[in-house]
Amino acid sequence: MTATFSRFGNDLHAGRRTVPIVRRRRTWYLFSLIAIVLLAGLAGLRGPNLGIEFTGGSEFQIANVADTDQVAARDTVREHLPDNEPKVTVLGQDTMRVQTEQLDSAETAELAQELAAAYDVPAESVSTSYVGPVWSGDITQKMLRAVVVFLVLVAVTMALYFRNLKSSLAAMGALFHDMLITAAVYGVVGFEITPGTVIGFLTVMGYSLYDTIVVFDKVRENVSGLTDQTRATFADQVELAANQTVVRSINTSMVALLPVGSILGIGAFLLGAGTLKDISLALFIGIIAGTYSSIFLAPGFLVDLRRREPEIVAHTKAVHEARHSGGSGTAGDRQVDRSDDAAAADDDDLPEGADDVVSDDQIDGVSTSASDESVAPETSEESDQSMHAAAPARDASRQPRRSSRSRRPTSGDGSR
Repeated sequence: MTATFSRFGNDLHAGRRTVPIVRRRRTWYLFSLIAIVLLAGLAGLRGPNLGIEFTGGSEFQIANVADTDQVAARDTVREHLPDNEPKVTVLGQDTMRVQTEQLDSAETAELAQELAAAYDVPAESVSTSYVGPVWSGDITQKMLRAVVVFLVLVAVTMALYFRNLKSSLAAMGALFHDMLITAAVYGVVGFEITPGTVIGFLTVMGYSLYDTIVVFDKVRENVSGLTDQTRATFADQVELAANQTVVRSINTSMVALLPVGSILGIGAFLLGAGTLKDISLALFIGIIAGTYSSIFLAPGFLVDLRRREPEIVAHTKAVHEARHSGGSGTAGDRQVDRSDDAAAADDDDLPEGADDVVSDDQIDGVSTSASDESVAPETSEESDQSMHAAAPARDASRQPRRSSRSRRPTSGDGSR
């Protein structure tokens, strides 16, 4: 299977096979749009699960519990605070986490005692913490500010690197798609949104842009000297670049997904909710979405953004005209092709065995007179006269034309 995949990658890189990435770009756009709408709808029905760092409130952690039943914690909080619906989570094998709305010191101490009694543990096993609304609001603002600054800096850097603002816009469009997909899946799964989640999102941004830059760098290599030929359009060269980087992107993603998937499994099933779980889910979904967008979306975005440029429009028209007329390539390529055809035609006209009498000197590219018996070359006038005189005879006898190749001189005994 590995050999088959490797051969498939080699065929894509050489252009012997082509995945319709740019040609079918509207299909990929539609697929992504449907996925985003469905996932966002499901996430909207469930609602965002913001962590206490963003909402503020009080948190209780009960350690060393014998029974991790969440009903006991919910009933205890509802008896103490009838209008408060707590968020109860199991951490690891024997720890419970209970989050409530903001409580004062007296209410916090009283609820801690009741939770210890409900789970039959000492009061020292219950730890409490408090997050105020000012601190949570500050965290939210810093998160949004970090995302905006990151996007602006990356957009400017890519525009300078590719010397083309549209390449930067295409990459940012693919990145926006990745963020939507990751956030929607996160909402559907229902994991809590914490600062760790934000860190995972920022990491996903970097990975997505890295993969897209690899594809666009290959595009820049392929379109170098684009207008000097009429074999392929700008869209064709972008298609080729995307195909040449498909296998590389898939291999890189698989290598990255293996450790991230392991961390996700450990964080979700062994350690319960926590930073590892939050970061790893965002990374896992983001890497998959980033790989997809860098291959199937970013090249299409780039073609759609640049296909109306006057230079590309004129070149695309020239390529189509060349294809309709039956010729393609550069002028030099077409001249070489005609010369090769003419040389092949001349070789076909040679009598059988003529190749056997080609001199070694001429094979080496050296034209010399081997002996006094060599015939001196004719002048242009004599050559024209001899050709006109020989033409009727050749037409009458249908004999092959004379070759301009000189024969090896023979010695007196007839040996060569």
